[in-house]
Amino acid sequence: MAVRTGILDYGMGNLRSVLKALARVGCEAEIISTADEIDRCDKLVVPGVGAFADAAIALRRNGLADAIKRHVRRDRPFLGICLGLQLLFDTGYEDGVHQGLGIVAGRCIRLDVDRTLGLKVPHMGWNRLTVRSPSPLLAGVPEGAGVYFVHSYHVVPEDPAVVSTTTDYGIEFVSSICRGNLLAVQFHPEKSQSVGLRMLANFAAMRGMVGSGCLP
Repeated sequence: MAVRTGILDYGMGNLRSVLKALARVGCEAEIISTADEIDRCDKLVVPGVGAFADAAIALRRNGLADAIKRHVRRDRPFLGICLGLQLLFDTGYEDGVHQGLGIVAGRCIRLDVDRTLGLKVPHMGWNRLTVRSPSPLLAGVPEGAGVYFVHSYHVVPEDPAVVSTTTDYGIEFVSSICRGNLLAVQFHPEKSQSVGLRMLANFAAMRGMVGSGCLP
């Protein structure tokens, strides 16, 4: 049976570039937009650009947030990209205090290096990864590999064990997390050339089975 990989369209993502990048590594993904389609996916990719609050509201429409939580509880492979990482956390602090998905304990806060260190925000462009713990995404990726970022906020997990890589931009911030089959990155692998394609190929190679795992 073919593995079904879905890229979630909730109105906040650069879907086509992710779709094309997955196709380049031999992964036949499809763009989906409903809770039923999420439930039928073996693997789920949630990209995103934009405001935390607007995205959280969009995900709660039509049960998308609950479907994402079911996917993760079933231990099916999940990849969050940029805003798709941030939304996994309990709380976001962009223009107020907003509830995230609560899948990973922690918060998403502003990258204040413009105010404290005079650096430009958004943090935009290439920067390097420092590996902190193993992740399926990192197989074959060299230490110090460069990836492409565009973001003004970063996540602060309560549990340091979920931190897979960090990156230095005046401060050290979390640039990717890994908890079992739950993977998420602050950078854009679809814009990160050969390194990003290697990561997407690693995600494509992960095994995922519809119906695996148990709901609590």
